Amino acid sequence: MNFLGLWARGMTSRPNRRAMDSVAINNTADNGRSGTGSVQYQLRQYAESTLGKASLHEAVLLPEGESLDEWVACHVVDFYNHINMLFMSVSHHCTDESCPKMCAGESYNYFWRDGVNYREPTSVPANKYIKLLVKWIDVQLDNTMLFPVELGQPFPQNFRSEIASQILKRMLRVYAHLYWHHYPQICQVGLATMLNTSFTHFTLFVTKYKLVSDTELQAVKDVIKILA
Repeated sequence: MNFLGLWARGMTSRPNRRAMDSVAINNTADNGRSGTGSVQYQLRQYAESTLGKASLHEAVLLPEGESLDEWVACHVVDFYNHINMLFMSVSHHCTDESCPKMCAGESYNYFWRDGVNYREPTSVPANKYIKLLVKWIDVQLDNTMLFPVELGQPFPQNFRSEIASQILKRMLRVYAHLYWHHYPQICQVGLATMLNTSFTHFTLFVTKYKLVSDTELQAVKDVIKILA
């Protein structure tokens, strides 16, 4: 049963602190963007403090005087870490047999293409798609020409329109797969609240700055409506 089915039955979930502590967090991104003296660290601290004090709507607003590219880059790293942890918590349920293709329900199927090992859109099991995605994002986050870490180093002109947008579009597919196919397992490990908060933050952010198209969001439009 997916998120919508559980919601219709009135199922609620309380975060299980012990379960959260036991989750293995692999490949969490740093890329030199979190040193305590860096602009990136200060932006992240600002975002986290806002999340704790006010609504998610306020949390996505660009701090006065800060670079929008830097704000987007900071959020790309954070959302990457969120989806990585969330997927790792239920990855043993996402097998070649249970999820033979990357999809969100029956209507939305996602194909992998990276232009190197997969030059054409290719159907792969969901767990393989997500692992390939994690490696693909890692490579981009480690590329300081795409995600600069030096103060004053400019971002590429197409950073928001192409680089960040493509990463976030593919991250959305992980959220969609988790909601459609693994929401009961997310609840079982006590991470439903984290998933819902992270996803709401994600959708507010990408819509605020027009980073993901409405077409891509169709797969999770009912979830967005429920969480609004």
